Amino acid sequence: MKLILAAVAIGLTVGAMPVMAEGEHGAALSYNLSVASEYRYRGISQTHTRPALQGGADYEFGHGFYVGAWASSINWVKEAGGGSNVEIDLFGGYKKEIAKDLLLDVGLLSYVYPSNGLKPSANTFEFYGALTFGPLTAKYSQTTGNVFGFENSKSSGYTELSASFDLGGGYSLVPHIGHQSVKNNSKFDYTDYSIGLTKEHNGLLLSGAIIGADTNAYLGTGNKNLAKSSLVLSVKKTF
Repeated sequence: MKLILAAVAIGLTVGAMPVMAEGEHGAALSYNLSVASEYRYRGISQTHTRPALQGGADYEFGHGFYVGAWASSINWVKEAGGGSNVEIDLFGGYKKEIAKDLLLDVGLLSYVYPSNGLKPSANTFEFYGALTFGPLTAKYSQTTGNVFGFENSKSSGYTELSASFDLGGGYSLVPHIGHQSVKNNSKFDYTDYSIGLTKEHNGLLLSGAIIGADTNAYLGTGNKNLAKSSLVLSVKKTF
């Protein structure tokens, strides 16, 4: 049970990695705050299907370089016997148009669970690379050590394809599919999926998405299936 709960953090979030400000030559700082009916990450609920408070800050240095931090309330670590109720993501990278309409994004991302107390630790470090062409983005992420508390799971990877189609009137259709592999723990490999709709309204980004994954291996308290498809709603404000 402890190993299964320690796996909960492998999960599409409704707000996990903030969208960076564009400005290629000038520096830019932005903040974001969101409330979600549930925090899903790569298809798996991080909050036992309960609401989450999330927020972050992004700084773009200009010429494509950026850093940022983002945090969300969670409860999977405590359910696994640890002591953390927050996830903090620290990231930095480089984004540049390398050909007409083709955008490259590479970087590093650290998931930190303060005082999590799990063995192995839930803390996880990944590098990532993504290519965006028009509305389509293909991305690959790989861990440099263990992934989210799994033993002997160095070099686990996540491959994803997502898109954002402008429907007009402030609406966008956002489909996604991804596959998580857990090195030496293939029982916990799975494919996740989502289909979402976003709407910009009075400075807010409103979103709703059906999110789930094709696995029964990620269980919470009471053997609740944390990958079961559900509707996730969120409201986000960027400053």
